[in-house]
Amino acid sequence: MPSEAAKRAYFGIRYAQCWEDADILLEALQPGPGKRCLSIASSGDNTLALLARSPEYVLAVDRSPAQLACLELRVAAFRELQHGEMLGLLGSRAYLDRMRLFRQCRSRLSPGVRTFWDQRANLIENGIGNAGKFESYFRIFRTNILPLIHPRSRVHELLQPKSREERIDFYERVWDSRRWRMTFRIFFSRRVMGALGRDRECFRYVEGDVANRILRRTRYALTELDPAENPYMHWILTGIHNGVLPFALGEENFEPIRRNLDRLEWRHAALENVIGSDAPFDCFNLSDVFEYMSTQNYVGQLKSIVALGRPGARLAYWNMLAPRRRPLELAGTLDPLAELSARLFARDKAFFYSAFVVEQVR
Repeated sequence: MPSEAAKRAYFGIRYAQCWEDADILLEALQPGPGKRCLSIASSGDNTLALLARSPEYVLAVDRSPAQLACLELRVAAFRELQHGEMLGLLGSRAYLDRMRLFRQCRSRLSPGVRTFWDQRANLIENGIGNAGKFESYFRIFRTNILPLIHPRSRVHELLQPKSREERIDFYERVWDSRRWRMTFRIFFSRRVMGALGRDRECFRYVEGDVANRILRRTRYALTELDPAENPYMHWILTGIHNGVLPFALGEENFEPIRRNLDRLEWRHAALENVIGSDAPFDCFNLSDVFEYMSTQNYVGQLKSIVALGRPGARLAYWNMLAPRRRPLELAGTLDPLAELSARLFARDKAFFYSAFVVEQVR
């Protein structure tokens, strides 16, 4: 039951970073000693974050060889570089000679992945965290659109620590101009996002006004949450993390992840190709994979996943625009953890999603 979008979608580097909050993912899944995890690879960040909790085994799968190449280079960087160097290679911080860092990692790469990155020296020089279509979309916003709305000094002020009351006041009095709302609605519309950021196929099962939903979530992230502590907001607005790092890049998590790299396996495959001999699993990081499926395919995929899980296994996934939650057909085998889902979603720093769903195998 392959996702319909996957049959036609863009298969370069779609996401050079994982735009999903690993802090809430880890709290939802509770990976740890003795646990076996199945993870959508994406760019690798959240798959690597699972290793910080020392699970027994992590299997990362992805349909896209380009996404697996991002994961494999990250693994090599964890093995070969120091923490600050890894941040430099990713583009999280400024670094003068990223090609030197790549050469240190190159011998750790498989032949195909080595060739993939050898042919993309420009992406390495710009920081591999900038290499995806989604990151390019944000770069266009940051460099071409945002300066028409707010000067750099105002962006800097937005990212300074403030109380909740101060954040609301700044947003309503300074940031939320008519030009901001109008330009935001155009740039983050279904049409523009489909052309420049995601794929048009990703919107096949989406109904309603895309831009206004994202605008509401952005307001939440800039007022109820603290943008000063949000790595995703820092990158979108400035192009680097400014020392505000997602979980997998945190200095305190560097050695735990490196220590557990031998527990990680990755595979060019779709979820439906993970078979019973790989099971059982206790934790499923499913990214937003169901976003791109019809309801019928989603239900079938979920049934297959539940069959791979131990009793008590947890599933976590995001909805961005298409609503996906446990269907009635699985009421006897899968329990929604609604209170936990809502509590974690309220803290979700990757603010553009509409829901974070946690479910548990009976």
